[in-house]
Order: sequence, then structure tokens, then C-alpha cells
Amino acid sequence: MSAMFRSLSVVNYRIWFVGALVSNVGTWMQRTAQDWIVLTQLTDYNATAVGIVMALQFGPQLVLMPWSGLIADRFDRRKLLTLTQALMGALALGLGLITITGVVELWHVYLFALGLGVVAAIDAPARQTFVSELVPDDNLSNAVALNSASFNGARLIGPAAAGLLTVAVGAGWVFMINAVTFAFTVAAMTLLRTKQLRKQPRAPRERGQLMAGFRYVWDRPDIVAVLITVFLVGTFGFNFAIFTSTMATVEFGMGASEFGMLSSIMAVGSVVGALLSARRSRPRMRLVVGGAFFFGLTCAIAAVMPSYITFAISLAFVGLTSLTLMTTANAYVQTTTEPAMRGRVMALYMAIFAGGTPLGAPLVGWVADQYGPRWAIGVAAVSGLLAAAAVLFWMIRYQRLRVRIRPRTSPRTARLHVRHRGDGHPLTSAIRVVTVKADAARQDRDRETATREIAIVEATAPR
Repeated sequence: MSAMFRSLSVVNYRIWFVGALVSNVGTWMQRTAQDWIVLTQLTDYNATAVGIVMALQFGPQLVLMPWSGLIADRFDRRKLLTLTQALMGALALGLGLITITGVVELWHVYLFALGLGVVAAIDAPARQTFVSELVPDDNLSNAVALNSASFNGARLIGPAAAGLLTVAVGAGWVFMINAVTFAFTVAAMTLLRTKQLRKQPRAPRERGQLMAGFRYVWDRPDIVAVLITVFLVGTFGFNFAIFTSTMATVEFGMGASEFGMLSSIMAVGSVVGALLSARRSRPRMRLVVGGAFFFGLTCAIAAVMPSYITFAISLAFVGLTSLTLMTTANAYVQTTTEPAMRGRVMALYMAIFAGGTPLGAPLVGWVADQYGPRWAIGVAAVSGLLAAAAVLFWMIRYQRLRVRIRPRTSPRTARLHVRHRGDGHPLTSAIRVVTVKADAARQDRDRETATREIAIVEATAPR
């Protein structure tokens, strides 16, 4: 099996992957149908209401984060995930029933979004860290990337299917289908070969375990830099439901099918980004910087696209850069965190990523209502550029990265090596100098050889 899909050689991971893929399709179907009925049936194209739904759905992760992470570190993750997936299926079933019967109101959607958010807050850190029990450590980064590919591959199918089904049979039946898909994940959890699971160390039952997670992260400036990046982009950049729904309806005057298609097109780029990440042996900090910068750049380009077609094409690149950023950040945090602390650290990661939505989504929705959806996408562009600057600051401040160029004449060739702790190189307190030389062509014996030397001086500080 190729290096890109090496985690699929593990039986337990294959079972998990299939169940999660089916469930992810249903999740994207429900998200699309839910945003659509809030925007077009329960309000008069009110983007702020969509933002409130998102805030209620993701806000509990911020509030419950200390406890959900400790739960993931202390209890059997397979049993925990079986319970949370069954509860989310029940919530989808309830929302589907009241929608089909025609009694659904906006406050109902708010209530179900809040309930789903509470269950998802407990589910997220357990689901993120459960992959470490399915594959060996050297495949962990690959498995994280494939999980992202599964989630975003489902986005290729889910939103488009939801758009068509919403027009054909109504949003209520979309919610009912999602309820059925959760059964696939529950079935996958029961089919796993428990004897082959790689049990991870569990958090001890003693006082101070909640604060231990915060202290661990505080002592890791590299993880702090990643979390700042995730907060900025997750809060102000990853409000795609608001961007795509308002651009499709308000800016371009399209319907449900075209709205769903935008999410699917963006998922094309997301899948490519996740698969490219799966090919890499380890996550690298320079990809976090590059991903954040190009995410901001592609969002800025998308904001000025003049037509539905050009906007849709630009979204593919937004998806590519966003998944490169988030998959690398996720894998970096997981692979560099001690196993016994992984649940609490990933709970903090997910809380910052999704928990920032209650702050960002209503604000971005308000910007879309007041100034237009293009300005709302502009907010996302700024968040990406600020995130890139945050990681660069960490590299300069804590890695003491320095670049010195002393040109003499134009070189024929040059190679530039940047090494730092985030790239997985051994820690060292010594100064590292990389020299690149190139000789000009010798046309006669009297011509002097020109040399350019580029030196990068770097000293890494201990964590």
C-alpha cells in the first residue's frame, strides 16, 4: 500500500475509517440543510441567525473543554464514542421529526444545535485521540491526515446531496438520513478488534488533573503558537457556512442546489490538501506558516471574484490551503504531546478551534448583513495573515531564527535550508550555519570567480 494510505493497512483503522466516512456524509448533509432552513424558511435571509446556530453548536466545546479532555484521558474511548455517536443520532432524529411534521421554529433549531454542541464537546477530544489506539505512532500523522480527507471527502457528497434532497423531499428527511448514518459509526465501534487496540496511558485519579493540561501547554511555546493560529483562523476564517450561503443567495441570487455545490467544490481542494498532508512523514511548522498565509491570500482572492463560477473555483484553493493548515496543526499537536496528556491538550485545541465560533460567527454574520458577504470573507483573509505572523513571531522569539545575506555577485544556483525544532530536527543549543556557494561561468582565465554566501544562523532554545 502506498505511503499516502499506509494507515489503511491496519484492520481496525479500516473499520473506523469506513464508519466515520458514512457518518461524515450525513453530518455534512445536516449542516447544509440546517443552515438552509434557518436562512430561507425560518428567517428572511438573516446571516446573523445562521451565526447564532453555529455559536450554539460549537460554544459548548469552549465551556466544557477542561472536563471533556479529562474524560477522554481517563475513560475507555471506544465505549465513550459509542455513547456520543448514539446520542447525536438521536438528536438528528428529533430535529428531523419536528421538521417533517411542520412544527419546527427557529428556537427549536437553536435548542437542538445546543444539544448537539454539548454532546460533540465530549465526543471531539475522544474522537481526535482515539486514532492513536488504532495505528502505530509512526502512522499517527498519516492517520490524522486521512481522517481529514474522510471528513472533507464527505463534504464532496454531503452538501450537494443535501441541496438536491432539500429541494426534492425537504430538509426534514435530510436530518432523518443523518440519524441513520450515525448507526454506521456505532456499528464500526462494535466491530473493532479490541485485542489489537493500542491502549494509551490514562490520567490518574488525583487532584489537579484539570490544571495539569493547562500547565503542560503553557510550558510548550510551540503548541501555544499553534493554538493562537488555530484560534485566529477558526474564529474569524472558518465560517464557511456564512460565506457560501450569503454569496450564493445575496450576491449571486442562486438557490439551494448551487449553495450546496459551493461547499462540495471547496471540499475538492480540502481533500487534495489532506491527501498531500498524508504523504508527509511528519508535520512541520513551516507548513503552518505557509498554510495560514496562503489561506488569507486565497480568501482575499475569493472575496473579489466577479461571478458565481469564478467564486466557486477560488473556493477550491481556499479548501486546499485551509486543510493544509489545520491538518498540519492537528497532527503536530498530537504527535508532539505525551500520550497521557493528549486528551486534555486536544480538548484545548478543539475548544480554541470550535469554541471561537461563538465569538466569530455572529460577528462575521453581522459584517455580511451590514457590509455584504465580500467584506465578511475579507475578515477571513485578515485572520489568515495574522495567524501566519503569529507563528513567524514564535519562530523568531523562541527559535531565535536569524537570516543574514551577504551578496557579492549573482550566483548560478542556490539552495536554502531552514531548520528548526518544528521540523523535527534534534534540539541543539549550538549555532547552525548553512552556506550556499555558486561560481559564475569562467569565460577567460582573468575573470574572477563570483560567490554568494547565504547564511542562516539559528539557535534553538529548550522548551
